[in-house]
Amino acid sequence: MTLRSAVTPRRRPTPTRAFAISVVNAFITKLGTIGIGIALARLLGPEEFGTYAVAFIALVAVLSFNELGVSLAIVRWPGEPKEIAATVTTISVVCSVLLFGLSYALAPLFTAAMGNEAATDVVRALALCIVLNGLVATPAALLQRNFRQGQRMIIDQVNVWLGAGVSLVLVIAGMGAMSLAVGRVLASVVAAILFLVYSPLPFRFGFSPVSAKQLLVFGLPLAGASAVVFAVGYVDQLIAGRLFGPVVLGFYVMAFNMAGWPSSLLSQPLRSVAPATFARLQDRPEDMRASLLAMIGAVSAVVLPVSAVMVGCAMPLVTVVYGDAWAPAGIALMWLAPLTVFRILHELLYDYLVVLGSSLSILNVQIVALVALIPALLAGGALAGMPGLAAAPALVALLVTSPLYLRALRHANVPLRALGKRLGIPTALAVLTAVTCYGLTQSIAAPLGSVLASTGVGVAAMLAIMALRRQDLRDVRAWGRGREVMAS
Repeated sequence: MTLRSAVTPRRRPTPTRAFAISVVNAFITKLGTIGIGIALARLLGPEEFGTYAVAFIALVAVLSFNELGVSLAIVRWPGEPKEIAATVTTISVVCSVLLFGLSYALAPLFTAAMGNEAATDVVRALALCIVLNGLVATPAALLQRNFRQGQRMIIDQVNVWLGAGVSLVLVIAGMGAMSLAVGRVLASVVAAILFLVYSPLPFRFGFSPVSAKQLLVFGLPLAGASAVVFAVGYVDQLIAGRLFGPVVLGFYVMAFNMAGWPSSLLSQPLRSVAPATFARLQDRPEDMRASLLAMIGAVSAVVLPVSAVMVGCAMPLVTVVYGDAWAPAGIALMWLAPLTVFRILHELLYDYLVVLGSSLSILNVQIVALVALIPALLAGGALAGMPGLAAAPALVALLVTSPLYLRALRHANVPLRALGKRLGIPTALAVLTAVTCYGLTQSIAAPLGSVLASTGVGVAAMLAIMALRRQDLRDVRAWGRGREVMAS
């Protein structure tokens, strides 16, 4: 039975169903990775974990512009994607092979610059994922375009659990940081096979000069923006490794990962369906703007209270989850948790502007943010160590990046007053929640007790914000079912 024939008209994929499956997928995935991540962190310790973090940063850097941004064109292509699929595949694979060779050759220079030459072999092993990523760029984009989140869930679950399981066994066997790289590569190979099996279109190579020109005109500014987005998102880790070494980098990355839990549970599923939803509405600008505002309101109802709890009880939370050896990571978590809120909202705005075709505008935003961020990180690290390093990106996101995105939205005719209406009261409640949770951590000596009490406060805040933004929650569901709603 083919994938197409397995889907009946009654069960036609919709954004709502795709998002629901994505949330379930993300929740199961994150639950597993958190559990196994806790075991790995306790077995490896900050130094070995920091060695792997150096290699992982290198991988993310290359993947940020691996296929020159052309695969996303499939998601927003107005015609049949089969017109460009073969050309996208060819461009993606050629670029990934070239980047793999470059990464392999430059690995010693990168690890030396990061002050951890022991990570060279780990970097080279992880670089194999670059080729695998380019190989499946087209099938992955096709699944996203067609809201095939059920198939994507199978792939993601196999990828996560196989990689984590192999890594855990190898860590116990004493392979150290290399165990994480081997597990990641093996899981990526299996995931790539599944992407090819589930691809809605046959996997083919081909090249059309006309299509290639269109794809590169769209993709190159986006690839440049993605590379700068990586730099904005990871330059703090690069500087942490360079200034303070692998142990502090291990603490910092652990706090960064914990702060990203809300992003993994909500932002990633949202980004799997948001571009395709915006693309389907791009010939109806008012509806497209209304869907963006509804998504922002719905996201804020969940992300703001979760991040507020992390800010308020950061120290006991890290201790309860990872043990006393990781306690210094709590200092960074207090700043990185609110940064996650900015990043989730900025990613949603990024996707909206991409569908509008504002790739150059996005690139300008990211370049200005990066120019502001680097000196802020260096100054913060020099003046206050790891806490200053963690505070710098949050302040830049508030004072530099957010105003730039607001200006881009104003140029796109998105009503900023409606945006403020969706974020004002939820933000105030989140601040109150963070202060309350901090007070509980000061009055309750037992770390577990303070975490449980803070969680209760966070749940109450989330329910209150959901009640305030219930219309946005209804609207997101309505957009997902293809219904029209009134913009407000």
